[in-house]
Amino acid sequence: MAEPAEPHTYRVIVRGTWDGLTDTSRTRLLADVDDHGLTQMHFTEQGSLTYDKALKHFSFRYVVVSDAADGEEMAGAIAEDRAESALKELGHGFGPLRSTVTDMDTMKINRKGR
Repeated sequence: MAEPAEPHTYRVIVRGTWDGLTDTSRTRLLADVDDHGLTQMHFTEQGSLTYDKALKHFSFRYVVVSDAADGEEMAGAIAEDRAESALKELGHGFGPLRSTVTDMDTMKINRKGR
């Protein structure tokens, strides 16, 4: 009998560029820009969307719990899928997504003063 895979917690940043935004999308995004600035950057399972008034780039921050055997690539794919779904639901145009993944269970913590 195979042993169950060990779950790891990943922090994933999904980045992208707005593309083909309609006037309606621009208006909605600009109206909510203060709710999506640098102070709103939190890693959550639902993801937190950040962008600025230039409406060029955006990022999502996700916490993804996935089997360690599936690795960082799977965690990145899961987060990109979540971001794509969220953007489509909001009705905003966007280009290709890319992600950066950190495995929190294997991350080394450097403590000062040792």
